Formats: sequence, structure tokens, C-alpha cells
Amino acid sequence: MAKKPGAREDAIPAIAEVFREYGYEGASLALIGARTGLGKGSLYHAFPGGKVEMAEAVLDAIGGWFEERIYAPLREGTDPQAAIRLMLSETDSYFRSGRRVCLVGALALTEGRDGFAERIGGYFLAWRSALAQALVRAGREHGEAEWLAEDAVLAIQGGLVLARALDDPAVFGRMLARLEKRLLGMD
Repeated sequence: MAKKPGAREDAIPAIAEVFREYGYEGASLALIGARTGLGKGSLYHAFPGGKVEMAEAVLDAIGGWFEERIYAPLREGTDPQAAIRLMLSETDSYFRSGRRVCLVGALALTEGRDGFAERIGGYFLAWRSALAQALVRAGREHGEAEWLAEDAVLAIQGGLVLARALDDPAVFGRMLARLEKRLLGMD
């Protein structure tokens, strides 16, 4: 099967979902091909580096989404409280109110982590740093902003795990509501 125009870009969301569902190690080319509709040859044509290149493309897409929708507004927004609220809203949307696994977090827990350690760490560091910057602009002291930002990323990741473990997405929503109050100084 010849590579279709845009086949690579079109395949990335489906590949990400296969990685979310089966993990990096369990995501076989057969599963990826079935989900993307691309044969093995087309997959290798679109991703000559194989599964590693697919994972890097997925991480690029996730990183781009978070940069545009969460990190940049936190770092650059003129209203830091609005940027924090936007972060929480976009986080809820992206993780489908706790129904979607954080693929970057899942990769951090697998043996596949070593191949992507810098990218995984960069995702979490960028989130923590951008949120801390918004918190400082919102009036928090630098040290307090740093630990609040770290606690927020911890809470989001933990909220995702607990919501999935209990099969109760409402857990994630409650955590986000408490987090908003804490970050905006309303607790």
C-alpha cells in the first residue's frame, strides 16, 4: 500500500490510543496497523524508525498540544488566574474528565521509559515551570509557587490513576475543583 498524503499525521492520534490501551511494549505493529488502517509497509514508509519513531511522533504531538493549550497561556497570559482556570479546563478536556490515561505518565512507568526519559521529564518539568510562572504572576512567592505547581501536577496524575482504578471519573472532576481553589488561593 502506498503512503497516502498525510498518512503519517493522520496515523498519530490512532497510534497514541494504541499506546494508551496496550502500553508501548504491547503495541504491536499488527495492532497499530489495524487501528490506523495502514499496512506494515505503509507504517514503515511513514515511520522509517519503526515503533520508536512512532512514539516520538506521538510525544511530539502531545508536547505540541500542551505547549499551545496549557504551557504558553500559563507562561505568557496577561491574566494568570484565567490561564490557571484554562489549564484546569483544558486538562479536564484532554484527559476526558479522567477517562483517558496520561500516555506520558504511562510511559514513565514502563521499561520503554529509558528510551524517552528526557522527553518524559521535559513534559512534566515544562508543566510545573509554566504553572509556577503563572502562580508567581498571580502573587504567590517563588518558593510557594514552585511547590504548588509540583503538587498540582502530582494531583492531576494521581487523580487520573485513582479515577481509572475506581472506574469513577467524578474523582478527577472533584480533584480539579479542589485544585482550582488551592491554586487560586480560595481554600
